Amino acid sequence: MLAFCSVARLLSKSLALAGLVAVLVGYQSAQAQSCPRPAGMDERYCDADGDLVADTPTDPAQIVNPDTLLISYTSSEDPAVYSETWQEFTDYLKQVTGKDVQFVPVDSEAAQTEAMRAGRLHIMGTCTGCTPRAVNQAGFVPFAVFAKEDGSFGYEMEVITRIDSGLEKLEDIKGRRIAFTQPSSNSGYISARILIEAETGFKDGVDYEATFSGGHENSILGVFNGDYDAAPIANDVLNRMCIAGQVQCDQFRTLYKSATFPSGPFGYAHNLDPQLQEKIREAFYTFDFAGTKLAKAFDRASFAPITYKKDWEVIRLIQENAPPQ
Repeated sequence: MLAFCSVARLLSKSLALAGLVAVLVGYQSAQAQSCPRPAGMDERYCDADGDLVADTPTDPAQIVNPDTLLISYTSSEDPAVYSETWQEFTDYLKQVTGKDVQFVPVDSEAAQTEAMRAGRLHIMGTCTGCTPRAVNQAGFVPFAVFAKEDGSFGYEMEVITRIDSGLEKLEDIKGRRIAFTQPSSNSGYISARILIEAETGFKDGVDYEATFSGGHENSILGVFNGDYDAAPIANDVLNRMCIAGQVQCDQFRTLYKSATFPSGPFGYAHNLDPQLQEKIREAFYTFDFAGTKLAKAFDRASFAPITYKKDWEVIRLIQENAPPQ
């Protein structure tokens, strides 16, 4: 809990309790009082039940029940490599829903969110830090995450360096070249710069040189190859790369490790037919990982249920109060 306490200490300097509660609750009436929504949610969506995600439309004309379900997954690495990895699951999704299923490679989280907003994507797995924007701007309804055998889920932000870099502790990054991943990433940028400042007092671009690598995989490879002195990364990505033989984990030193954040979630478009939504959830929750390419690639054993309101509370808090770039 040290990381979260550090965040709380940093935020408390600029926010009174009453103001913080107002930001977190943030409910405002739409032009019509029958369509309430949280602050920040696009006006095309309603949230009458207060779960912070868009409600399924009450107008039957707005309900979508496609013959082919379009699904994508993008976290940190090249999404094109996942088409074969997901084949066993998409076959099972087809079996459970009775729909054809097409895996759609998407080259960025921004493109993925825009595709769902425009109706060109029905199911997606996205990154932790991208989730609030997808929920508020694209009607994304997250409901599941990858889980371990014991049902636990999540990952930690680690600031890593090469074992031979000469860096021994987080304070040693002063004056060094640090690679963030991209501005939308929770562990690769948003939370990382807050936690680094909370722990050391260092500001990016002032006390250390900051650059963007373009993704967690790029940051990890950059540190491994000596292009960067250190980098904040999601340790589940590092674990996958070590399993795949792309890097050797014993060649890295961890300078800092955060408390656990929720993993990137899976969800569907808010306007899918309710019975289809139920079948999609069923497919995720009952899929057998044993012996599958998913289990091997992600080192996980199941999909676990989550709620955006509860499990993304700390992510929303961090993003709503992050210092300007």
